[in-house]
Amino acid sequence: MKKPIKILIINPNSDKAMTAAIEKTAKNYANELFQVVCMQTQGAPLFIETYADQMMAAPGMVKILKENEKDYDAFIVACHCDPNLDLLKESTNKPVIGIGEASMKIASMLGHSFSVVSSDKHSIPNKEAIIRKYHLQDTCASVRAPESKGLIKPKDLYLEASKLAIDEDMSEVIVLGCAGMSGLDKELEEVLNVPVLDGVVCALILAEGFARHGITTSKARRYNPNY
Repeated sequence: MKKPIKILIINPNSDKAMTAAIEKTAKNYANELFQVVCMQTQGAPLFIETYADQMMAAPGMVKILKENEKDYDAFIVACHCDPNLDLLKESTNKPVIGIGEASMKIASMLGHSFSVVSSDKHSIPNKEAIIRKYHLQDTCASVRAPESKGLIKPKDLYLEASKLAIDEDMSEVIVLGCAGMSGLDKELEEVLNVPVLDGVVCALILAEGFARHGITTSKARRYNPNY
C-alpha cells in the first residue's frame, strides 16, 4: 500500500495567524485524502511586501525545505508574489509550486481573461511584473486593489474590486492575490458568478497531482542540477 502524499506549505512570512489560516484552508481542501502542514518562516518579516522582505525570508525558507525534504513529497510557497520560488525549485528534486504561478496559470485555462485582486495598490506593479514573467500578460485583464477605505470588512473590499474587474475590465476569472485572502474564494464566487481562485487551493491541486504522478521541475538547463 502506497504511503499518503505529504505536502509542506511554506509561509514566507513569520505571521502565525496567517499560517494557521492557510493551513485551515489547505486541510479543508485535502479532506484527509493527503497530508498537509503549513510552517511560517523564522526570521522573516510579518508580511512580504518588498524585495528586501523577500531577501530576508530566503535563508529561513531554504532551511525549512532542507530540514523537511526527506519527509514531504512536494512543497508550496504560500505568498502570491512567489518569493524565492526559483531558488527553492533549484534546491530540491521534488516539486515546488508557488501560489501566484499556480493560480494565474489555472485562471488562464478557465476563462478568456482573468484579473488579480491584490491587497493594496502598492503591490500592483509587483503583480504586473510577475504576470509578465509567467508570459500571462495577454490573458490578464487587470490587476486591481480595493478603492475604498475606512471601516469596511476586507471581504467587501475585495468584492468591490472584483466587481469592477468584471464590469469594467471584462474579466471572466478572479484570482485572489494574497495568501491572507485564503478561504474567501467560495464566498465571493457565490456573489460574482465567475470562478474565484484561492492560490493555496490551486497550488495544492498541482502539487498533489505532480507528486502522485512523479512529475517535478526540470533541471536540464535553467536550474542547476548540482545545487
